[in-house]
Amino acid sequence: MDTVAALDVGGTTIKAALLDTRLGVLAERQVPTARGADGTALAEQVTALVRELGGTTSVRAAGVVVPGIVDEQARVARFSANLDWRDVPFGELLEARLGLPVAFGHDVSAGGLAEFRVGAGQGCVDAAFVAVGTGIAAALLLDGRIRRAHGLAGEIGHIDVGHRARCGCGAVGCLEAIASASAIARNYAERAGRDVDGAQPVLELARDGDALAAAVVSEAVDGLVHGLRTLVTLLGPEAVVLGGGLFAAGEFVVAPVRERLAASLTFQRMPDLRVAKLGPEAGRLGAGLLALDLLGQRL
Repeated sequence: MDTVAALDVGGTTIKAALLDTRLGVLAERQVPTARGADGTALAEQVTALVRELGGTTSVRAAGVVVPGIVDEQARVARFSANLDWRDVPFGELLEARLGLPVAFGHDVSAGGLAEFRVGAGQGCVDAAFVAVGTGIAAALLLDGRIRRAHGLAGEIGHIDVGHRARCGCGAVGCLEAIASASAIARNYAERAGRDVDGAQPVLELARDGDALAAAVVSEAVDGLVHGLRTLVTLLGPEAVVLGGGLFAAGEFVVAPVRERLAASLTFQRMPDLRVAKLGPEAGRLGAGLLALDLLGQRL
């Protein structure tokens, strides 16, 4: 049976799987991410994982995705803060060790690819997948093709939405600095004078009527609406797929985003807002799709 290896590499954890040509999971592993600024330690780890997953099965290609700025055409990670990488030719490093074709890509772009092909974005020709987690980024589907721009497309998290907080990128006003899960937790902690474990407790407090939490969430929603309005104005997507832990709250968050976005538009087309279907598996499934595409077995 032909199979592909699919790996979603995060700053702390690798989610790896052996997939058949219909994306069925045949084996899977989850391990801590090996560190190293030149990428060799991770390349050795991924090589060992692929061989462990494949066993005697015929693994024909591998797909690997990472966070950061990834030039998928050159198969180079230009910058990844989570991995402490700059200009790491990871596709080449890995292919030399595996002796297999390797597709190397960006985690959000891959997650969007999966949502567009087998998830909530199926059937769309022009759409966006917006992932709100520790950071905020988008995958853009334009005329049926993912727009990559050598890893620079889709950085919606760095649109200026008009606040005064400084972003980790160094700019002031970025969407990511007010509406990401980490920003929601940080903004609430600063105002409440106590730490919270991520955005989820803040969402729960807001749902229970906590005025401070509700204000923080409302500001995040306003930021998201501002960013989405810019996206809609520029690209006119028929649908926007909303992913990441923030939208696990469902209509509690999606409904105000939908209402405020619709109210902010004039001539623009209101996109169909859809909650992502694939959850935390989107990146890994997208990595598998990239590997299958290499083999000419597009789903």
